Amino acid sequence: MELKKCARCGCFFASPNNVCSNCEAKDRQDIYNLNNYIVNSSFTPSIDNLSANTGVSLKNINRFIENNSISNF
Repeated sequence: MELKKCARCGCFFASPNNVCSNCEAKDRQDIYNLNNYIVNSSFTPSIDNLSANTGVSLKNINRFIENNSISNF
């Protein structure tokens, strides 16, 4: 298996995922927080608004959007 660079923290790891095992749980929590915020909002939030109100970085929000990990966005 080849080494990959974690999309979240930058460390090198061997796995079929795009993040290391240390960051998988962080990604799941961030995705949960983002989806929960979107579902409970009375408006469609901007990416900046999502980041400010959930604490998830813009880099990670953009990565989740590219991977279709965020619902209704």
